[in-house]
Amino acid sequence: MIELRDDELTVDGLTSGWTMVQRKRGHRHSTDDLLTGWYAAECVRGARRILDLGAGIGSVGLLALWRSPGATLTSIEAQALSFALLERNVAANALGDRVRAIYGDLREISVDAAAYDLVTGSPPYFDPKAGVVPADSQKAHARFELRGDVFDYCLAARSALSPSGRFVFCFPWAQRVRAERAIDCAGLALVSSRDVIPREGAAPLFSLFCCAYDGHGLGEPTLPEPYLVRDALGRQTATHAATRATFGFFSADPEDAP
Repeated sequence: MIELRDDELTVDGLTSGWTMVQRKRGHRHSTDDLLTGWYAAECVRGARRILDLGAGIGSVGLLALWRSPGATLTSIEAQALSFALLERNVAANALGDRVRAIYGDLREISVDAAAYDLVTGSPPYFDPKAGVVPADSQKAHARFELRGDVFDYCLAARSALSPSGRFVFCFPWAQRVRAERAIDCAGLALVSSRDVIPREGAAPLFSLFCCAYDGHGLGEPTLPEPYLVRDALGRQTATHAATRATFGFFSADPEDAP
């Protein structure tokens, strides 16, 4: 059993009504998570069954669930500390009747096939050979492909999606070609994609992808203009303020807020 000391944790707002317990020096809720959860809810309005792959501490799946009042959520996570926090976050927000948390590897866990109208994921971004893997196991598994990569996420999503379902995930803009190859190799079809720029004048940091189980009749993917988080002075844009408002946040936030 994982023991979590209160002095190692913070309790932060995930939405206006739900909180997120996370480690002070561990893997934390980020803008990537916020925008993946937002994009998922925008792509599938009124989802009924949601599956979150590699759920971490629960951010993406819970954000999508917040925007889908009638839905239930299944969250899969294999890293022990993140799973303990996931369970804690489900309990702290009294979501036990809507969320099923499964401890295990998304490549090995069997879920109901062709049953989910929304699947979400935030795959780790880096091959272990591409950098220094943190000694902290939670950080290491969140950032590096130690239990599967974007190809594995796409394959798992493909088997779980209903025929009209959508898989929404984020991946580094610099690796966009690799993400598109994973979508194609899994037999998915790209429906839409949006690049995210953290601050005016910078290059895109990551991209959001929405994929379908079957691309028949969908036509060419839609590619909206890049999403700008902050202007040149570091102020959140009207676009980002509107996104935060969908989760009940209407006031100005510090620069480091997701």
